[in-house]
Amino acid sequence: MDLCLTLLLICLCCQGATNAEVAEDQSAPVIPLIPLIPSQPIEREESSSTPETAAPTEAAVLATTATNTSSEASSEEEETGDCQSVSRSPKSQQAITAAIQKLGVQLLQNLETTPEQPNVIISPLSISLALSQLALGAKNETEELLMHHLHENTVPCYHQSLRNVLAQLRNRDLQIATRIFLRQGFEAKQEFLSESQQFYDSEPAILESLQQVNEWVESATNGKMTDFLSSLPPSLLLMLINAVHFKGEWKARFDPNFTSRGVFYLDDLHMVDVDVMEDAKHQLSCFIDNDLEVQVARFPFTKLMSLLVVMPESGHVNVSSLSAKLNISDLYERLPKERPVQVKFPKFKLEYSQELEDVLTKLGLGEIFLSPNLADIADGPLLVSSVMHKSSMEINEDGAEAAAATNTIISRASNPIFHLSQPFFFVLMDDVTQIPIFMGVINNPNPGAPVLQRGQFGSKDKGGIPFDKDHGGSFGGPPK
Repeated sequence: MDLCLTLLLICLCCQGATNAEVAEDQSAPVIPLIPLIPSQPIEREESSSTPETAAPTEAAVLATTATNTSSEASSEEEETGDCQSVSRSPKSQQAITAAIQKLGVQLLQNLETTPEQPNVIISPLSISLALSQLALGAKNETEELLMHHLHENTVPCYHQSLRNVLAQLRNRDLQIATRIFLRQGFEAKQEFLSESQQFYDSEPAILESLQQVNEWVESATNGKMTDFLSSLPPSLLLMLINAVHFKGEWKARFDPNFTSRGVFYLDDLHMVDVDVMEDAKHQLSCFIDNDLEVQVARFPFTKLMSLLVVMPESGHVNVSSLSAKLNISDLYERLPKERPVQVKFPKFKLEYSQELEDVLTKLGLGEIFLSPNLADIADGPLLVSSVMHKSSMEINEDGAEAAAATNTIISRASNPIFHLSQPFFFVLMDDVTQIPIFMGVINNPNPGAPVLQRGQFGSKDKGGIPFDKDHGGSFGGPPK
C-alpha cells in the first residue's frame, strides 16, 4: 500500500513539472518572420524541427475522419480490385498528391530561367492532367513510360483516382476545364473519346480556328489568359487542352493603406523596387528549418487552400535547386499554430510560358515526341509535336489569382522525306558480297523531254494546309 502511494505521488509531481514547462514555453516572446525579403537573423526556436503542433484544421479533421472510417474497407476493396472504391481510398489520394508534387519539383529543377523570364511559374496539376489524358491513348511501352513518370506505378486505378482528386479540388475556389479539339475529318477512336469524357470531363469539338481555341482558354481562366496560342501547326490532327483557374481570398487580408514602396533583394549586390504589403500583427504559421536553413510560412486562404512560402536565409542559395531537397508535405505537417507576426510581402503580377518538349525529354519522356505508340487514339502513326504550358499569378492585398493552361498537340507521324530530284550516283549491289552489279550516274532520267527554265513547271510545294492566323481563318482540309 505504501509503495502504491509513493508511485502516485511521483507521477503527480512529474505532471506538475511538465505543465509548468508548457506554461513557461507559452509565455515566450513572439519572434517575427519577414518572408520573401532579407531580414535580420531570426533567433531559432529551441527545436525548430519539431515546432508546436497546430490545432486541427477543418481539412485535417475531414481527412482523419475519412481515414478512420474507411481504412479497413479500403484494404479489402483493393484486394478485390474494385476501382470505384480503391480510387477513393486515402492511400490512393496520398499517392496522387506525392506524384504531382514530385513532377512539379522535377520540372522546377530542369526549367531554366532567362533574363526575359527570370521567374518560373508552372501548374504541376495542369501538366500532370495533360500527360495523364495522353496516357489514355497510349499503349504498351509508351503507356508504361508515361505511367512511370506520372506516378511510378504506385496508384492502382490511376485515372479514376485522379478524377476523384479533381472532384475534390473543384470545391476549393478552383476551376478545372478540359477539351479535345479534333481536326475536321480526323476520326479518333470512340473508346478514347469516351474515357476522356468519363475521367476528365473532356468533351470533343471540331477545331475550326485559332480564335476558337484562344477564346476557350480565355473563358476557362476567367479572362486571365488571352492569346494562349499564336498559331496552329498545319499537321495538327488532335489537341488535348486543359485550363486551371484559382482565385482565393486571404484568411487574413492585408490593409492597402499600409502598402508602400520597398525593395526586393535579388542577391547581395542587386535589388529592385516593389510594392510591399505590410502587417505588423499578421496571423501566420511559420518556423525555421535549421537543416535546410530556410524560413517556412503558410498564408491560408478562406477555402482550405494555402500559399506555402520557403525562403532561404542566405541570398547565395539557388532556390530552384533547393526545391529538390524539400518534402512539401513534411513542411506542411510541421507548421505550428498561427501567431501574430510582422510580415512584409511583395505584390506581383507575373506571367510565364514555356514549350515543354526539352524539359520533358530531360526527364526521360522524349519518346512521346519521337515514335510513341498512341494506337488507342487512332490508327496509324501518331506523335506529340508540342506540349505548350502558360501560367500567370497575381498576389495582392485581397488574395491571389492564378491561371494555367497546357496544350498537347498530336500530329500524324510523317516518314522522312528523300526526293531524288537532282543528279545522283547509284550502285546496284549484292548485299552479301557487296559486289557492284551495276553502277552509274543519273543526270537526266528523261532525256527525251524538253528542258524548261526553273519556275515554268506549275507544281506547288506540299508544305501543308495554310492557316490564316492573322485573320482567324479556318483550319480545315482532309487529314493525310
